[in-house]
Amino acid sequence: MIEQRNLVIGALLLLLVAGTLWLARQSAQEAPPHRVREHRVDYYLEGVDSTLMELSGRPGKRLVAERMTHFMDDDSTELKLPRLTLYDLDRPPWRVNSETGWLSGDGEVLLLQGAVKIDRSAAPGVRPMHIRTRDLRVQPRDNYVETDADVHARSNQDRIDAKGMQIWLQQPIRIKLLANVRGRYEVNP
Repeated sequence: MIEQRNLVIGALLLLLVAGTLWLARQSAQEAPPHRVREHRVDYYLEGVDSTLMELSGRPGKRLVAERMTHFMDDDSTELKLPRLTLYDLDRPPWRVNSETGWLSGDGEVLLLQGAVKIDRSAAPGVRPMHIRTRDLRVQPRDNYVETDADVHARSNQDRIDAKGMQIWLQQPIRIKLLANVRGRYEVNP
């Protein structure tokens, strides 16, 4: 009787394993294959020079790049040697250069990667500004930039070093240095 009971239990277990294997094969065959969206280029441009005009007819922003590559899956754009110019009404424009860049599909975020230079020339009543950093996040519509990297800023003989920064590049211009700020200011007699 014990042998017969063990035989019945063994047969039930064998049927259970066979049924499980059959169900696994059936569900694998019925499930459509998972398709990964391919990050594929749909076009590229070389020697890009694009200017966005203000409603007044004056230039607002200008983007120049050696190469622009657009991806169809997420509508993003990669840039090689991007140079962004942010024009100011009565002051010299801000010029932002980097090694590479990435622009979101909606145009809200521009990531400037690698070494980044931010420059503004001198003008009457305006001091020159030269900033060196890395990996800058730009919100072009707001003329806002930020980074968590080391920042080295220079204006005439004055120097400031910091870790991280936020800049609002529209009037009134504001610069917020986030940590480890050290400065050297020259006083002219």
